[in-house]
Amino acid sequence: MKISNQELTLLKEQAQQVLTKAYAPYSKFRVGAAVLTNEGNIFTGCNVENSSYGLTICAERTAVASAIAHEGGDKMKLRAIVIVSDPEKPCAPCGACRQVLSEFGWEAMVFFQGKDHKIMELTVAELLPEAFEFTI
Repeated sequence: MKISNQELTLLKEQAQQVLTKAYAPYSKFRVGAAVLTNEGNIFTGCNVENSSYGLTICAERTAVASAIAHEGGDKMKLRAIVIVSDPEKPCAPCGACRQVLSEFGWEAMVFFQGKDHKIMELTVAELLPEAFEFTI
């Protein structure tokens, strides 16, 4: 699902702004994310670490949760997400985040820094081709 250059620029700016609010006292690796929904709204999230590492939540899932809280779980669909990090290092979504993203938009575009500082642009389906799906 394509997005405009203007939308991409705005998503990058929003992700950079929320990055400064990350809570990362253990890893010192701050991450910010901004999602664009089908409704045209932008929601942001940052990583929040915890001394019990399993309770840490990634920026991507924080942004998705914010979108759901505002638009509703049955209605919210993703168009795009931008993920940024400080320090600037490769920062692809983790497996848990990929699964959460797949729940809300197979065709959503995902932008993140890959290896060699290359900006990656993939769909959620390309990131997680065999996502878990619950069927009855």
